Amino acid sequence: MGFATFSGQRYLNLETFKKSGLGVKTPVWFAAEPTTELDSNDARLYVYTIGVSGKVKRIRNNPCVKIAPCNMRGDVQGEWVAGRAEILSGEEAHHGMQLLNKKYFPWKQLLDFFAMFRKRGRTVFMIRPAL
Repeated sequence: MGFATFSGQRYLNLETFKKSGLGVKTPVWFAAEPTTELDSNDARLYVYTIGVSGKVKRIRNNPCVKIAPCNMRGDVQGEWVAGRAEILSGEEAHHGMQLLNKKYFPWKQLLDFFAMFRKRGRTVFMIRPAL
């Protein structure tokens, strides 16, 4: 099934899970890997966040996530899809950031500029369809 429902979307609602099993939902920007089809099991979506965010901690503890297309407020506009998140580093993280920079130009660059003053690191993670 893949992530075909995310084609043309600007936001996705990401649900990560606490150790207790309670889900935490957050609207986020994402970029799809252009070399794979969104409707395939090889689909990959890239997301970034502040390096020490709760999302990162929850993904480290449990890579199972659910995602759904949404608006900027997080109002879900489609079906939830199961996925697996993987925290990236090095060249893979850089590639994901390049895709996000291209999709959200110039807004992401403006946010990155102001984030420099806070000296907060960024974490990039990839979401694949759960098999």
